[in-house]
Amino acid sequence: MKPGFIVIAMAAIATLVGCGKQPQAQQSVAAANASADTGGSRSGDFGPPRGEPVEAVLTSPPEVPPPTNRNYPARVIVELEVKELDLEISEGVRYTFWTFGGTVPGSFIRVRQGDTVEFHLKNHPSSKMPHNIDLHGVTGPGGGAASSFTAPGHQSQFTFKALNRGLYVYHCATAPVGMHVANGMYGLILVEPPEGLPKVDHEYYVMQGDFYTVGKYREKGYRPFDMQKAIDEKPTYVLFNGSESALTGPRALKVNTNESVRLYVGNGGPNLVSSFHVIGEIFDKVQYEGGTRYQENVQTTLIPAGGAVTVEFHTEVPGTYVLVDHSIFRAFNKGALAMLEVSGEKRADIYSGKEQDEVYIGDKVESLASVATAQEARAQGTLTKEQQIQAGSALYKGTCSVCHQDTGAGLPNVFPPLARSDFLAADHQRAIQIVLNGLNGPVKVNGATYNSVMPPMSQLNDDEVANILTYVTNTWGNSGPAISAKQVAETRAKTKRVEGAAD
Repeated sequence: MKPGFIVIAMAAIATLVGCGKQPQAQQSVAAANASADTGGSRSGDFGPPRGEPVEAVLTSPPEVPPPTNRNYPARVIVELEVKELDLEISEGVRYTFWTFGGTVPGSFIRVRQGDTVEFHLKNHPSSKMPHNIDLHGVTGPGGGAASSFTAPGHQSQFTFKALNRGLYVYHCATAPVGMHVANGMYGLILVEPPEGLPKVDHEYYVMQGDFYTVGKYREKGYRPFDMQKAIDEKPTYVLFNGSESALTGPRALKVNTNESVRLYVGNGGPNLVSSFHVIGEIFDKVQYEGGTRYQENVQTTLIPAGGAVTVEFHTEVPGTYVLVDHSIFRAFNKGALAMLEVSGEKRADIYSGKEQDEVYIGDKVESLASVATAQEARAQGTLTKEQQIQAGSALYKGTCSVCHQDTGAGLPNVFPPLARSDFLAADHQRAIQIVLNGLNGPVKVNGATYNSVMPPMSQLNDDEVANILTYVTNTWGNSGPAISAKQVAETRAKTKRVEGAAD
């Protein structure tokens, strides 16, 4: 044998040996994946149901049903009713939601892998539309949609076996499908593994959705569905649990320090992908895409439309934690913001700071009921200056207080004061134009020159601009007239928006 051939042969043998031996990190990942292998649907059939049928406990968001606590498969009966309801989507804004169980998202369903689910779908007689249900946890064509088409006043029944463990979305799939989903017809079904899930102190149910209404964000009154906005994927609202106030203020999620929290988070869509994030917390564990495998020490996790995720974390520091879609304009300009209130002893060794930063959270800190009251009074022709001032006070926090401060004092040499402002008092019409189009360059206020930038705030609706300016021009020593929504609308119509400003 030639020497050259021997060298080549030995190299080939070494390569084969090397291919059969993986680096330690790769071996660890492979071992972890192998240990997490569930075999999918092929391992999810544990035979026929045993014992008496079980009535499923369904809960409204943000509550979660208790664990199944069974070591055998059962026949689980789920009864879910569709209701079409006029509900509040934002303070003083009403919208017709199509719901599973009377809430957005729909009732949370919890079963065990291997259970046989007998599903009863009812459509309330007051409904105007037929509906059905497609459960992503169903193995079978349409996820149950073809078997559950239900006219108003009727009910349908079908049965499926929950073969795959995981967290799954369900939604209406009646044409036009996008419209049914956009009106709030979605929810979550949890299929527990046979051994159940590890115990935690709190479980909560949160689901994001994008909504398409006629008019601007927070424009008061009844707002119908806007099909063109939905087709163009330009939502008016992006919300957790179907309303701006669903998980804020008194409705915030509540836990204590030194507790474990599991959030079941879904994304109904119909269009947007969610970048789910809890400000001030790091997820210890994320079961991404609602499946079996998990990632650890995660800051933000993607949830596709029609997808879900389970996140777990432990609480150490008290305070208010903010849940957002980190596509951040959705949080502060479309409503995708919720709160988790953590109570307990301070932990200065971990974090030292304010318990709650009201400027950061903005107008979500307090109720916007005064805004709705002012809008209702305007519609009835009874709006008073005092009502506008109260509404403007609530709105000011989320729009102006970061720069001009809660006291209206501004920041020395940076942002001009609004308190006792001679510049503001000189021309209220100019003040409207500045809010709509912003202001660049030097201005003299109370004898001092300020050279900063105020961005246009034309994304605010006419009522909001009027109420904020009425509050500002009649607070902190200022005395001025009430600014009307009609004045703002006229100014908006006459003044061309600067480049880059909202309409």
